[in-house]
Formats: sequence, structure tokens, C-alpha cells
Amino acid sequence: QVQLVESGGGLVQAGGSLRLSCTASGRIFSSYPMGWFRQAPGKQREFVAAITWSGVGARVEDSVKGRFAISVDNAKNTVYLQMNRLKPEDTAVYFCAHDVRAIGRGEYVFDSRGQGTQVTVSS
Repeated sequence: QVQLVESGGGLVQAGGSLRLSCTASGRIFSSYPMGWFRQAPGKQREFVAAITWSGVGARVEDSVKGRFAISVDNAKNTVYLQMNRLKPEDTAVYFCAHDVRAIGRGEYVFDSRGQGTQVTVSS
């Protein structure tokens, strides 16, 4: 079992930046990708980004490419999501997940997730 705790969310004006952190503990498998997802009220969960603990294979969803970046710090068992030039449409609960796998048609599965952190972008 993997425990994931997110932090770093908050209220920011459009154009601003936030950095989300996800600290993992428990049975972490270094070869399993970590990822970030978001879910806005009334909308489906959306994949944002994923990366392996070795830092290779990073990928970011097209809708946030060029504004968001994912990174890892193995020494701290922490995955980060740097979000720049935020827009009101980025408002959502963001959560991290362990063992993120693409299963086709833009869908993903994972074996553990955190509680999430709220990001609110005002216009």
C-alpha cells in the first residue's frame, strides 16, 4: 500500500504560479510511474502529467503543455507539479497517483491516490 499526501494548492490570480507537492510513503516501486490528475466540479477526471521515479518518460497533457511541468525528488520521495501562467479553467482538485497506466482512448488507471489539493484560479 502506498500513501500519498499532496500540498501546495491555494488561491491564485490568473497568470500566477503554484507548485504542488506529492510525498509518497509505503510500498513505493521505483519503476511505477507517478502522475497528477485533476477534477473540476461537474467534470470528469483529467490526466495532467506523469513521470517515473528515475525522472525519465515525463509526459504532460496537451491542454497544459508549455505551462505545467512534472519533476521528482527521489531523496524526498516527492513528485512536483509546477504550474505557471494559470488560467481560471485550471481550477480543480489536483491529486497524485501511483502506478499510473494508460489504457487507451485517453484513459488512465492507478493503484493508489491521494486526497487531493484544491487549486482555485481567479480571473
